[in-house]
Amino acid sequence: MITLIALVGSLVVFRTLGVLGVTRFASWPVSAAHALAVMLVMTGTAHFMPASVTVMPNYADMVAMIPPFVPFPGFMVLASGVLELLAALGLILTRTRWIAGWALVPLFLLLLPANIYAAIDDVPFAGEPASPLWQRIPEQVLYIGFAVWATRSAPRVLPVVRGREPSTV
Repeated sequence: MITLIALVGSLVVFRTLGVLGVTRFASWPVSAAHALAVMLVMTGTAHFMPASVTVMPNYADMVAMIPPFVPFPGFMVLASGVLELLAALGLILTRTRWIAGWALVPLFLLLLPANIYAAIDDVPFAGEPASPLWQRIPEQVLYIGFAVWATRSAPRVLPVVRGREPSTV
């Protein structure tokens, strides 16, 4: 629920800044991209927090969420944390926003089994009871929606490769 509050709260703050004249946040999709980046920094850093950190989810909490059929749960937690942080960076850079937003769609879909498993098996998260499945799935859908919404604020180009000009998609 904290991530949802961070996402919506950041969106309101960024869009308010846009209304107040900060041109960076002059549109809803750009504000959505930055709000999603804030949320991803929050969730991404949690993947690296030691177990001694109890004010937010930590690495051990994330590993406990991984369903038994997923190999190398520790590695998967670290890898998804890196991907979330890279996506956050990609979202704030206009040049990479389109590809970052669309890359988040499969990432969020791949994270869904961990959320389902944690809800069904009542895996505690940051010392709190597991959030219910009826909450987790709509949140994932919302995050996917934000990722797609964010792509509307960027040109549909692929980043430059080996000194070539970007190509439009």
